[in-house]
Amino acid sequence: MRVDPFAPEDLTRDNFLGGAVRLWQPRDGYRAGMDPVLLAASIPAKAGETVLELGCGGGAALACLGVRVPGLTCTGVEIQSAYAALAQRNLDDNGVEGRIHCADVAALPKDVTDRRYHHVIANPPYFEDFRAVAPQSQERAISRSGELPLAKWVEVASRRLRPGGVATFIQRADRLPELMSAFYANLGALELWPIHPRTHRTARLFLLRGRKGRRAAFMSHPPLVLHRGDTHEKDGDSYSETISRVLRTPQSLPFPVQSRSQTKHG
Repeated sequence: MRVDPFAPEDLTRDNFLGGAVRLWQPRDGYRAGMDPVLLAASIPAKAGETVLELGCGGGAALACLGVRVPGLTCTGVEIQSAYAALAQRNLDDNGVEGRIHCADVAALPKDVTDRRYHHVIANPPYFEDFRAVAPQSQERAISRSGELPLAKWVEVASRRLRPGGVATFIQRADRLPELMSAFYANLGALELWPIHPRTHRTARLFLLRGRKGRRAAFMSHPPLVLHRGDTHEKDGDSYSETISRVLRTPQSLPFPVQSRSQTKHG
């Protein structure tokens, strides 16, 4: 658990979205990758709406979302105080209106529980127990894994949503059954978007979305493919045009449009 603040020499400042977002990150510890960027790009938020992120780390997703959609009010919850402070700094330095709370997802502060949000987003730890993995630092272990079940993350997200509000999670493909079950118990109008590294590779990640108090048929969208070609053939990245645009500009990544009648009747 990282409690002590990061010293200046412990941090780097890195460009995201082609430099539209600049994030302070620890040299050693949890450093944001593609996942929070994809999550942020997928959120259908509009100016004037509110967003809560559960387990926000250093604030990468909220910063990317807030820069892409000016006029949002962003709230984050992060259990590690050093990362919570870093997330607040990243929001402030990128001109994003918001407040970060140092708290456990299972014990949210009153300022958070007194409100209902248009959007709740989360990139929960990918492993069930940080003792099961051995990364280089304890704070990285906590970001990758934890004791709180996914069902609790979804329950908390649902409670914090306004009627009709949207919850969007990104998670590892092997945890889809667990997360899908939790969404079904708490939310409706579920949409699944598998994320494949290449066209003929199995999914490694997925985005899952649900709405508070809505009833509609489940939709599974065609996969989002990250890279061109069947294999990596040369130096340099091989991101698809869509993914390259999303990673290098403040570009949205809307879920595919698909009619509910198609999902019911094929």
